[in-house]
Amino acid sequence: MSESVSRRNALKKLLMLAGAAGVLNRTRQAQAAELPHLTPDDPTAKALGYEDDAAKVDPKQNPTYKAGQACHTCAQLQGSEGQAWRPCNIFAGKLVNSNGWCRVWVQKA
Repeated sequence: MSESVSRRNALKKLLMLAGAAGVLNRTRQAQAAELPHLTPDDPTAKALGYEDDAAKVDPKQNPTYKAGQACHTCAQLQGSEGQAWRPCNIFAGKLVNSNGWCRVWVQKA
C-alpha cells in the first residue's frame, strides 16, 4: 500500500535539503580558506614553472607563456571570482595566487 505525501511535508523536505546544501557549500568554502598557499619552492610548482605573479614569468624559460595569461583566466582555477587565493585542479590541497601562472595554463572557455 502506498502512502500519500502532502504538499506541506514535501515542502518541508525540500527546505531541509536546501538548508543542508547551503551548509555543505559553506563548509567547502571554509575548508578551502584553510588550505596552505602554493609557493614557487614547492616541488610540483617548480616542475610546472609556477610563479605567484604572472608578470614575473620569464618567457625564455617558459616559451608557452603569453602576456595576459594568469591563473584567473585559466580553466583549471576553481573558487569564486575576485578571491586572491583559490583552489586549482593541478595543485590539489593548496591555493594558488589568482595572478599567478604555470605551464598547465589553458584558456577558460
